[in-house]
Amino acid sequence: MSEGAARRWLAALGCAAPLLAAAQQPLQLEALTSTELRARIAAGTTTALVPIGGTEQNGPHMALGKHNLRARVLAERIAARLGNALVAPLIAYVPEGRIEPPQAHMRYPGTLSIPEPAFEAMLEGAAASLCHAGFRDVFLLGDHGGYQKNLQRAAMRVKRDGCRVQALPEYYRSASSGYAKLLAARGYPPGEIGEHAGLADTSLALAVDASLVRPEWLGRASTPAERIGVNGDPRRASVELGQLGTALIVDETVAVIRDRTGPR
Repeated sequence: MSEGAARRWLAALGCAAPLLAAAQQPLQLEALTSTELRARIAAGTTTALVPIGGTEQNGPHMALGKHNLRARVLAERIAARLGNALVAPLIAYVPEGRIEPPQAHMRYPGTLSIPEPAFEAMLEGAAASLCHAGFRDVFLLGDHGGYQKNLQRAAMRVKRDGCRVQALPEYYRSASSGYAKLLAARGYPPGEIGEHAGLADTSLALAVDASLVRPEWLGRASTPAERIGVNGDPRRASVELGQLGTALIVDETVAVIRDRTGPR
């Protein structure tokens, strides 16, 4: 390499260095120190994403923490695309139905449920704390359908000057009805797509972290009675189908957030 070419290469590397450094910065708020967080906010990272999962049964083939891992991973991908966002610690304790006598998912071992008032108070406190830290926009990303109304109520109660707190139902809709439409357009019937732990849910889990799914249950001709707690049929689930869904969720959520964080 000539001396001139070497100089041009070093100059280009120097220009790229800040971009590379920014790309390598942590996206998780809890990975930062307090002073690092203050510096990131001052530099323009003013959007906070609060991923909200849930710990519930997902049939015999999928782990209890499906919503938790999915919400955390997708929130990181959304933050990376936005470029000015950080991901708050995941909220894994959510309303899942009455405990005594057991209702809904609480009829199965491993499901964890908390009262709706406690859940909403936790959301309010988390959002108010993020506003206090200096964030200008806080978005609640709920990966479960049962508590969407709670997100809306909690967001409306947080009033902070210079900070907007918003629930984002579009995130959940893209993961549920939006993804179901995408699969239906590819010929998969509604009874197979399902609403809980079926083809759609299981494919998303495989795309996020295949260790969530027990493959021995996907490769056998199980009966509906054996797939207790499942709505749908997960046997044809795949990473490839799941990747279609994760891309849809990230694309639509990023578009909505960018629209809502425009000029005040």
